[in-house]
Amino acid sequence: MSNNDWMRVVQLQVTWVEHTQYDESAVQQLYRPIVNSGFSFGFHRWIATLQRQCECLAILMFSSIPIEDHTALSQAGRRSLLKLAQRMTNDFCCGVCLSSARKWDGLQIGTLGDDVKIMTRKNVDEPGEPPGIVLSAATSASSIPVSRESLFNFLRDERLRSEWDILSNGGPMQEMVHITKGQGSGNCLSLLRASAVNPNESNMVIPQETWTDPSCSVVVYAPVDVQSFDVLMSGGDLAYVALLPSGFAVLPDGYHTSFGSGLLKGGNRPGGGGDRQGSPLTVGLQILVNSLPTAKLTVESVETVSNLIACTIQKIKSAVPVA
Repeated sequence: MSNNDWMRVVQLQVTWVEHTQYDESAVQQLYRPIVNSGFSFGFHRWIATLQRQCECLAILMFSSIPIEDHTALSQAGRRSLLKLAQRMTNDFCCGVCLSSARKWDGLQIGTLGDDVKIMTRKNVDEPGEPPGIVLSAATSASSIPVSRESLFNFLRDERLRSEWDILSNGGPMQEMVHITKGQGSGNCLSLLRASAVNPNESNMVIPQETWTDPSCSVVVYAPVDVQSFDVLMSGGDLAYVALLPSGFAVLPDGYHTSFGSGLLKGGNRPGGGGDRQGSPLTVGLQILVNSLPTAKLTVESVETVSNLIACTIQKIKSAVPVA
């Protein structure tokens, strides 16, 4: 049975009823056009998500999964890596919003302004996170003046991470594993490793999951120490691999949005003569600022994380190729 045959088998008829209420004053100005268009909470976005998930499942059900592997991972190791990526993406989403899955405390620091949202939590004995004080910083940059596809491809390219990522050690990263998870080339799971002058100095690996559909493009990654990763690949408990995921979400370009053939299309800015506004970029970082859960959070730690996220955005704006 081919992928297309499988997709036809699982086609369902869905009756969709929508009723959404939200406080527009709580929506950042950058995203109000896409919210007001009905796309953010509308069925177009959910259908795009369901379609992407079906494509992923269709490929994973077949034994001939396209895999480029330079580490000789076992089939069980690959499944563990896929499960790790799923948890990584879920934890990233919990870290950039007030999710009930994680108990975050919001911080109000006057010097940071309203553009950066800072949250903190103390982890004592919860598996899946390193113990200590964790900070989550998230912000949305004004539209980057390139297409969503160009920005997405730039962020997910391991050869270009040195342009913006301090984890790259100033050089390109090596892709050790590449697992395709959908029809598009951007829907995949990669295992990256930073370059090092001495190979023994590189003591961490970076799982990275990327996906794109008509609603959004996402890049999520998290550093994992080699020892924990080796235990996971040997069949160890996934829940005890400590992760603090960071990443990016790129929305479609254009000031207004309209729908055609189920896809999101760019529109024109009122009075702007149809000028392209670029791609809105949301950045989320999660960082362990102190390994002692009993320690006190300092203003200096918060400002350091805020400066890091601002510096990352500036580096991306300077380095991304304008198309």
